[in-house]
Amino acid sequence: MREEAVISVWDVDSIYKIPQILNEQGLDRIVCEELGIEPQPADLSVWRKLVEALDHPQREITIGMVGKYVDLTESYKSLIEALRHAGIHTATRVNIEYIDSETLESTGAGDLKRFDAILVPGGFGVRGTEGKIAAIRYARENKIPYLGICLGMQLAVIEFARHMAGMGDANSTEFDLATEHPVVALITEWLDRDGRVATRSADSDLGGTMRLGAQRCPIKPGTLAASIYGGDVNERHRHRYEVNNYYVPALEKVGLVISARTPSEDLPEMMELPQAMHPWFVGVQFHPEFTSTPRAGHPLFKSFVEAAARCRKTAQTPQQASA
Repeated sequence: MREEAVISVWDVDSIYKIPQILNEQGLDRIVCEELGIEPQPADLSVWRKLVEALDHPQREITIGMVGKYVDLTESYKSLIEALRHAGIHTATRVNIEYIDSETLESTGAGDLKRFDAILVPGGFGVRGTEGKIAAIRYARENKIPYLGICLGMQLAVIEFARHMAGMGDANSTEFDLATEHPVVALITEWLDRDGRVATRSADSDLGGTMRLGAQRCPIKPGTLAASIYGGDVNERHRHRYEVNNYYVPALEKVGLVISARTPSEDLPEMMELPQAMHPWFVGVQFHPEFTSTPRAGHPLFKSFVEAAARCRKTAQTPQQASA
């Protein structure tokens, strides 16, 4: 083996620095030579700008991620990287602190005041859900930017139903089959807005009731979601439970906005609170982290990071802001 063909990849503080390290050692040229291919000049200008932005942020925020897998943060790897991508494209260093939702059930959510934004990711099962709901309520009442993904959206609807719409025991049938107000349920358990019942069975195989893969849906004009996406949503799904359309009119009456729906099944895909109620409060039923890339980021996460930065700025004293 040629000596120059021995390539070193040493530890770096970001995986996004690896392509430049490999290019500087001629890996692409060596591979092309071995394959008998005439190499084209490598253009890493976009990648260099990406790394430059990563190394020289103009501001800093801290996001509190409230979940039950906080001892195994790799569970949230795609989400963590999506936030980093957003930081790169908004010149922001994004710090993430992980909050055990089960702990919040006993300690309360008061410690969340130190965060510039709060995020509740997807998940399954009842464990830790009341802690997440407490975090969501704290974010809503204290005007802290909030992003709920999949279960995080469903719990935001539950929290809003309980504390704003007078449905004190509102819940998901995933957690409480006997709840008087099943604001989240399998679609087989409720009527849609036209009084129709879905045909999928709750007793069928998991795949029969689970929504999977990319699905497109239009966004309601004039909403925060519309300003973020600028067009229809096309995002990936993996979930069984849905926001119950039966309760949507009552929730909308006290301020909740359903900002995106599936065109075929009329299922809520995004929810938000109007600017008059909260500066930035969004829930999505899908998983936008799966379509984020380091080259472009994702509009939803970029908007979330920008909102967190604004929250941090307004929370500072004039002396802190000018420091």
